[in-house]
Amino acid sequence: MEVGGPKIVRLEAVPYRLPLHGVLAWGAHSRLSAAEHVLVRVHLDDGTLGEAEAPPRPTIYGETVASIVGILSHLEAALMGLSIDDETALNAARNSVAQNLTARGALDMALWDARQKARGQSLFDALLGPNTLVRASFILGIAAPAEMLDEARRVVEQGVRVLKVKVGRQHARDLEVIEALRFEFGSEVQLYADSNETLTPEIAPAALAAMREAGLMYVEEPLPVRQIRARAHLKASGVLPLVADDSCFTPLDLERELDFDTFDILNIKTARNGFTDGLAMLRRAQQAGKGVMIGSQASSGLGTLHAALLSTQEGVTEPCELSFVLKIQSDLLNLPIEFKDGWLDVAALREHQVDEEKLRAARV
Repeated sequence: MEVGGPKIVRLEAVPYRLPLHGVLAWGAHSRLSAAEHVLVRVHLDDGTLGEAEAPPRPTIYGETVASIVGILSHLEAALMGLSIDDETALNAARNSVAQNLTARGALDMALWDARQKARGQSLFDALLGPNTLVRASFILGIAAPAEMLDEARRVVEQGVRVLKVKVGRQHARDLEVIEALRFEFGSEVQLYADSNETLTPEIAPAALAAMREAGLMYVEEPLPVRQIRARAHLKASGVLPLVADDSCFTPLDLERELDFDTFDILNIKTARNGFTDGLAMLRRAQQAGKGVMIGSQASSGLGTLHAALLSTQEGVTEPCELSFVLKIQSDLLNLPIEFKDGWLDVAALREHQVDEEKLRAARV
């Protein structure tokens, strides 16, 4: 039976580039000097426009700007003519391809956005949860210790009170940076680490113990994802709570990790999961008694808005990565995203939207 409501007439992919303040470095080799992302747009036959941000990460998901543009072009034929209210058909079309996580995640969020707008509402009406004040964290990339400390001072001055410190290339240097951050900010700022799979089973227990003694809350993905038994053993040892990110890209990944009990806290990223899978993973983590944070894939303003909405849901227990916009020199949104005493007031972001003039200036 045909579902009523406005129908999809076009998918649009708009690449854009936003330079960063400095470089974001993580893992063994990865570096990022600009947010080179794709604005995904869903056009309906009543003139409604839904949009979301897709951040290509070749070293993480294997996606590039060109691959995102290409897969959206491929999916357009399957989506053309479908009602925006036919969620079953839309999800079937969106999931007719494998991988392409940020492209499919952004498409999902753009479909949600178009659906709400076609109903005369916004994503805030559908997704704003009960916890509208969210504690925000900032991703502090690997750099010279003095540079990391300077950047930490800048974002703390801008209202952030939780730092996610990228570690893993030089353990001794990592501890020096953590010690310097603790000395600089004391108990005013909370710290946790992201190792991006750079440790080994042999050194991980001692490394995590040193991080615990340095006052870190938890560590994200210390071991390679493929070493699942070693990760389960490390979690069982209880040295430091473990955050799952690279190991839980999808709902199916999450089920595997729950089976092996490899983590304490799940990092859900709207950039790769969209709202549909993101909400499902949140509910599943709740059922399993796991903590949850909402993460950033170096999102600019629009991606931050979408992650922030998921962050307000019941079951999100940890600070969320909502302040990467402070790393970006200029943004696409009409209004700035601001932080106060460590918190983001998500309900106050309702009027934030893409500024067409800023988008024209950033297009590539």
